[in-house]
Amino acid sequence: MQEFFAEHFSFITTLEGWVALATLVAMEVVLGIDNLIFISILSNKLPEADRSRARRLGIGGALIMRLILLATVAYIAQLTEPLFRAFDQAFSWRDLILLAGGLFLLWKATKEIHHSVDPDDGKENMVGQATLTIGGAIFQILLLDLVFSVDSIITAVGMTEHLAIMYIAVIVAMAVMLFAADPLGRFIAANPSIVMLALGFLLMIGMTLIADAFHFHVPRGYVYAAMGFSTLVEMLNLMARRARRKKGAAGH
Repeated sequence: MQEFFAEHFSFITTLEGWVALATLVAMEVVLGIDNLIFISILSNKLPEADRSRARRLGIGGALIMRLILLATVAYIAQLTEPLFRAFDQAFSWRDLILLAGGLFLLWKATKEIHHSVDPDDGKENMVGQATLTIGGAIFQILLLDLVFSVDSIITAVGMTEHLAIMYIAVIVAMAVMLFAADPLGRFIAANPSIVMLALGFLLMIGMTLIADAFHFHVPRGYVYAAMGFSTLVEMLNLMARRARRKKGAAGH
């Protein structure tokens, strides 16, 4: 037992270990924002009684997937090795996974924007009749989480060599997502204008993944700063609309 502790948890006796843990937890939570937005707007397409269960199952399945991927961390790290060259650039499995995930997000967000703008086209839409099954929602959640999982694990490998730190960071980040999923989902459902903003975020995240696949790295700080500013503006718009409604109701 002492040998196991010394091998895997020796980081808790050093300041560097705690700093690495705090940094990785923060990174995993921030990276989880992308996934949480997708989970929230996708689960809102389900009947209301199934939404919370779908979020819990999706996030729980995502946690299991990430823990399994961490168990194969040595293999995951090799996904950055070049496979082939095209357009004067080397592509790895990681690049192809990011490219596929980015294209999926672009397709999904564009389709939902079209259905939201033209709800009379006879198809499902984000704020209309719930037609998605809980199994279909969980499948899409896990499919996209695979992309984010590979990216975050490769990033984690570059930040620390302690596997225990990676496990703790992933579990804490998923716990935060589980805690925030229902409030965020209810907020989006109660404010339909937020849906379009969230879909815009998914478009931006998709383009960021595609850029990363082609080795054009966009600092995540810029992406999240843009998302934060847009959210702040939309919050001010919501407050202004509520104030106008109250004023109109008082006038009557």
